[in-house]
Amino acid sequence: MKNKKLKIVKYPDDFLRRKTRKVRKEEIKNPKFKRLVLDMVKAMEEEKGVGLAAPQVGSDLRLCTVAVEGEVFVLINPEIKSYSRKKDIFEEGCLSFPNQFFQVERPIKVKVQTLNLEGEKQKIKADGFLARVLQHEIDHLDGILVIDRAMKGNEK
Repeated sequence: MKNKKLKIVKYPDDFLRRKTRKVRKEEIKNPKFKRLVLDMVKAMEEEKGVGLAAPQVGSDLRLCTVAVEGEVFVLINPEIKSYSRKKDIFEEGCLSFPNQFFQVERPIKVKVQTLNLEGEKQKIKADGFLARVLQHEIDHLDGILVIDRAMKGNEK
């Protein structure tokens, strides 16, 4: 069976505004789910992105992939458990908004609880760029887009 290339859903498609549903434990074991994860990582790399959320490829699952500094993370049912008080402002792009960049203020550290590909709980403590990417992708899972967080007057 030939892999079909995932198509990135672009704004203003309403699908990007939908909240995702939690992935059930038995779904994680399904070869179709594992194929989706692999296809998402491949699409993210081909598009030169650092993160990709399932809604961006037309799936309603609470799933995202992130690649930062050579490390690939697969997050299943991720939840941000804590944020730092300290924030910074940084330019963010998004595969659903090609060639557009937005100034976004976000906490510089987060703690995320997620499931890994074996369905086991995992905690990720992140700061800097990884923390920002995780927040951006988890926002997608809640139907929140980068334009909702962009600082007014800073769109490029």
